[in-house]
This record gives sequence, C-alpha cells and structure tokens, in this order.
Amino acid sequence: MEFKILKEPFLRALQKVQGIVEKKNTMPILSNVLLEAVDDRICILATDLEVGIKTSHPAKVIQEGKITVSAKKLYEIIKELSDEEITFLTRENDWVELRSGKAQFNIVGLSPEEFPYFPRVSDENLIRINGGLLNDMIEKTAYAICHDETKYNLNGIFVRAVEEEGRKLLRMVATDGHRLAIVEREFSGSVCPELSAGIIFPKKGIFELKKITEDADEDILMTFLDNSAVVKKGDTIVVMRLVDGDFPDYTRVVPVGNDLEIKIDREIFLRALKRIAILSSEKFKGVKFNIAPQLLEISSSNPEVGEAKEELEIEYSGDPLVTRFNARYIIDVLSVLQEDQIKLMLKSEMAPAIVKPAVEQGFLSVIMPMRL
Repeated sequence: MEFKILKEPFLRALQKVQGIVEKKNTMPILSNVLLEAVDDRICILATDLEVGIKTSHPAKVIQEGKITVSAKKLYEIIKELSDEEITFLTRENDWVELRSGKAQFNIVGLSPEEFPYFPRVSDENLIRINGGLLNDMIEKTAYAICHDETKYNLNGIFVRAVEEEGRKLLRMVATDGHRLAIVEREFSGSVCPELSAGIIFPKKGIFELKKITEDADEDILMTFLDNSAVVKKGDTIVVMRLVDGDFPDYTRVVPVGNDLEIKIDREIFLRALKRIAILSSEKFKGVKFNIAPQLLEISSSNPEVGEAKEELEIEYSGDPLVTRFNARYIIDVLSVLQEDQIKLMLKSEMAPAIVKPAVEQGFLSVIMPMRL
C-alpha cells in the first residue's frame, strides 16, 4: 500500500477520529485507525464498538491496500510535519513508513484483518434532516444527559418524531433525574418507524453528531440498521449503537399548574446567578430565591467561605415565595437560550420549576428544587 497526500486534509481527517478512538486499551486494535487506499481516495476508520466514524479524502494512490496504525501517534507525527506532501507506505510485517521533506518515520502497525467490521451504507432509505436544526436541538438538551453509568437508559438523548395537527415534529428529551430538557422543532424529513417509536442516541454518539452538524447550512442523511443509527454528511459517516433500554415517560415529569409566573431578563439573571453561585457549596451549588412582587433576591451562604445576595427586578404579581435551586442547573439552561426574556414558572416551595423562553419557542426545562 502506498499513497501521497497533503498534510492539511490528512491532519483534519485524523483530528475527526481522535474522539472516537478507544483510550482504555481493552483491545489494542481499538486504539488504532484503519487506513484504506482505494482508487484515488483514502478512507480513515475508527471505532470503540459503540461509535464508529469513517471519512474519505482525495489522495494519489500508488498501490491500493489497508493497514491499521496508532491513531494518537499518527496524529502527533502528522501535526508536527512540514507542509510538504506526505508519502505513506507499508513494509513487511505491518510496518509503516512515513516521509515528508527530509523527515522519515517508521512505525509499527497491526493487521487490518483484526479491525472490527464497519457496515456498508447504501443511499437508499436515508432520511434528510437539516444539520443546523439538529445542532440547535442537541445544544438545548445535551447538558441534561445523565452521567451515572448505572442509569444506562438516561445516558443519551431520547429522539422521537411525531405528527400533530398535520405538522411533523422532531422531539429531543434528556434528563439526569434532577432536571429535564425538552425541545421540539418542525421538520420536513420523512418519519421512519424507528423515529416514530422513539430511540435513545448514546452520549458519545450525540457529541460526534453535534460536531458534524456544526455547519448549519448542510443537511445530514440518517438511516437505521441492526439497532444502530447511521449518519452521513458529505464524505463522513458516523455509526452509533443505540442505547438498548426504555426511556422514562417524560410527560409525567412535566408539572402542571405552575401558575406563579416570573418574567426576567435572561442575561441579567444569568450573570447574577454566576456571581452568587461563587459563594455557594462547591458540591451542590445551592442558591435561595426570595420572591416578592416585582423583586427577586438571590442569595447563597457557605459557612466556610461567606455569603452573598443580589436583588433583581422582575415581572411578578403573585404571593411571596421562598425556594432553593442548584444554581448550576439554571445556569446551564440560560446558557443555551438566546432569547432576551425568560419565564420561571413555579407552584410552591418544593414543587419542580419550569424554565422556558418568554415567547414560546418549543423548549422547556424542568428543574427540581432543593430542600431549604
């Protein structure tokens, strides 16, 4: 196998797969990338058995073939090479030779036969979804993903497509048991059986999906096979194994009857929370809300550090109320919204609160209170 390629596209391709490569070394082959030279392109594949990625790039292929090499070491070498053309060729016993200018490297590879199977994807049955739409929806829910590995069915985002009143809606839901985020957007793609039933995208797969949808103008193509989701964008394909479990009934978590409505400037609220949270408990970040007509006092107290309070003007005409929340949970919500005004909807001291944009935008977050 031998090919020549420019540094920049090779480096970009290797950078894309670094997040996928298995770091724990449970199987040595999983810390490698598979390089395959065919026709006038090279394909680069990486997988950790949960998420896999394949990218292809133009190259001068002198001799077709394939090999696997350490993803980390290859990336580090290419990164430090000059901008001259790189020659990549395999030697006996799976050794690899790299040349660029006067620099030469010989690195050990592993047989490509050991590399896990990567499914072939046909262009049939692919659903087209706007990349910008997906990216925005992931942004508004990913912060609420559960990181407790024992709650495996919460370690991702639940995605479902529904048809309501003649409109097709794509809905994403994430929860860690303390907070919940729901976002839905109208979309024009077809509703396949898998999306209609609802599926759970894994946490690692979600972050890879977010990376490839950062270019808002491009659509992505999606299909499902063998309990996996396949996402295709240009010359990049991501395959992720779906979480095998039932997502809880999130509709039962959304409180009803939260009629104490506070309207507040999002940016002012966010900055005040960040300030007051500095003196809250490091672990729980608890802040107290003392709510009165037209006035919200946020305070925190930590015997080891000190105390802080700040008053904010709000639109509120209900009865006075005192409640307490984890400041980080509200900060996370406010940070992913762009609207100028938000609503904080409460019912009582110990009832969950709803945070949503003041103008309906198909988003809401539910946050559990803390004990006073």
